Amino acid sequence: MTDAQALSAPDRAASAAAVELFRGAATALISDNLDRLPGLVGLRPFHRGGALAGIALTVRVRSGDNLAIHQALNIAQPGDVIVVDGGGDTSRALVGDIMKAIAESRGVAGFVIDGAIRDSAAFAASDFPCYARAAIHRGPYKAGPGEINVPVSVGGWTVRPGDVVVGDADGVVTFPAAIAASLITAVRAQEAREAEMLHMIGEGRYDGRYGKTAK
Repeated sequence: MTDAQALSAPDRAASAAAVELFRGAATALISDNLDRLPGLVGLRPFHRGGALAGIALTVRVRSGDNLAIHQALNIAQPGDVIVVDGGGDTSRALVGDIMKAIAESRGVAGFVIDGAIRDSAAFAASDFPCYARAAIHRGPYKAGPGEINVPVSVGGWTVRPGDVVVGDADGVVTFPAAIAASLITAVRAQEAREAEMLHMIGEGRYDGRYGKTAK
């Protein structure tokens, strides 16, 4: 296991700048402007509330084994999101309250787990973002193998180290920092169109044509 593919300083700076552009942006609008591609399907929020925005620190694990996640936490930087490819296996939890506490102490922005968690009540009482497939009491193995900072698949969607990660009550989307400028322009334009539509509906002027102004 290695962190040899960790982001360079310029790449990390670009990802961090992109994250700031998308704080508060709705995942639904981001998804619409990613051509409605499938994204990280099947995950749901387990935390009390609050949005997620950060930089992907990717981890691939053997089903039911969280050794690599512990090692990722050892190298995590503030603002990282631990994105775990657990193969969708929900037979054993990959993170719980202790790992949440470690992550929070290190400034990690949240967890995205293609697998299960435990201590779900602790997550439900917290604003630390956590998205996963399920909760289960059974604990993980800690034998490995695993990989850190490699492309991973979460719900059929490829996430790469340094991708921008945004989450809200609707779920999680990710995308490369290189497209952030054009993507946020499209998202803001859609926000404006939808705000105008809601205004028109409130005034009784909406004629059912998306993005069109009623006469």
